[in-house]
Amino acid sequence: MRAHQIMTRSVVTVSPETTIVDAANLMLHRHVSGLPVVDTSGKLVGIVSEGDFIRRSEIGTGRKRGRWLRFILGPGRSASDFVQEHGRKVFEVMTRSPLTIAEDTSLAEIVDLMEKNNVKRLPVVRGDKVVGIVSRANLLQAVASLARDVADPTADDDHIRGRIIDALEKNEWCPFGLSVVVRNGIVHLSGVITEEHARQAAVVAAENIEGVKKVHDHLCWVDAMSGIYLNSPEDDGLAKAS
Repeated sequence: MRAHQIMTRSVVTVSPETTIVDAANLMLHRHVSGLPVVDTSGKLVGIVSEGDFIRRSEIGTGRKRGRWLRFILGPGRSASDFVQEHGRKVFEVMTRSPLTIAEDTSLAEIVDLMEKNNVKRLPVVRGDKVVGIVSRANLLQAVASLARDVADPTADDDHIRGRIIDALEKNEWCPFGLSVVVRNGIVHLSGVITEEHARQAAVVAAENIEGVKKVHDHLCWVDAMSGIYLNSPEDDGLAKAS
C-alpha cells in the first residue's frame, strides 16, 4: 500500500501568522495533534504540533536551566527557549522544513520514517504543495505489516476509495480527518465525528458506492466542548472480544 491509499486528503492547515491560541483551539476542535503550516501560495513552510505547546509560559512549564548549563549552551539557546515559550504566532514556534513524503511512498517506508525521526505525522506533498497527511494511528503498524504479505489494493479499490471520499466530502457532516482504506471492496472508514447521526450517514454513503462489499466503521465520536473521546461501537466490540 502507498501513502495516497490511506492519507487524509482534506488537510486542516494554518498560516504562519495564525495565533498560538487559534492553532491550539483548532487542534482541539478537529481532534488533531498537528497542523501543516502553509504560506499564501499554499507552499508548505512548517508544521506545528502539540509538542510545541508543552513548554509555555502560560502554564508555567518553561525550561528552568541551571546557570552552568545556560553558560554552556550560550545566550542563543536561551533566546530560542524564550521565543518557544512566549511566541504568539505559529511561525515563532513551528518546526521549519518538516519531513515530508510523496504520494507513492510505501507504508513500510512511512513507518520507518516515523520511528527513526520520532514524528507522529507526515505531510504528503506534490511538489511543494500539501495534498494529504498520514498520521501515526493505532492501526498503522498493523496495516504496514499486513501490506508486506497481501497484494496492494487494485485499481478498482482506488477508484472506489476516490468515489467514497468525493461522496462524503461534499456534505457538511463529513467526518474530520476522513481516512478511507479499501481492499478487495472492503471499506474501512476512520475519522472524527461530533454528531452520532453522521456515523450512519457516512456508512450509508459508502455502502451506496458501486463495488463496495462491506463497510467497517472506525469513526470515533468527540464531544466538541469537553473533548471526551469514544471509539466506534465496532471497535469497542472488537476490543472487548479480544
